[in-house]
Amino acid sequence: MEFLPREQVISALQEPFHSYLDKYGIDDIGIFEEEGQDHQCYIGYTVKKAGKTYHVHSPFIKDDSGGLSPAKNEWTIESDEPDSNDRRGFNNIDQALQEL
Repeated sequence: MEFLPREQVISALQEPFHSYLDKYGIDDIGIFEEEGQDHQCYIGYTVKKAGKTYHVHSPFIKDDSGGLSPAKNEWTIESDEPDSNDRRGFNNIDQALQEL
């Protein structure tokens, strides 16, 4: 399992920002990070579209020096709406963003 520096992972996620805005009709996009239990964390995007906010993320494993490695190739969509359910099982970010 290869661990990359956090900055490299974040930079790779930021690179396609502008193309996502146009391609998926997104109003705003930023980086999302959330610590999980043990050595797990979730990294992806905070997306604003049509007045709603979503967190679109994938799980990562963090090593003792802060390096990151994808835990599995699965993306999840969480809405800020209190009654909505998470949507899981997207194989890539494009599939997830198409759902918004």
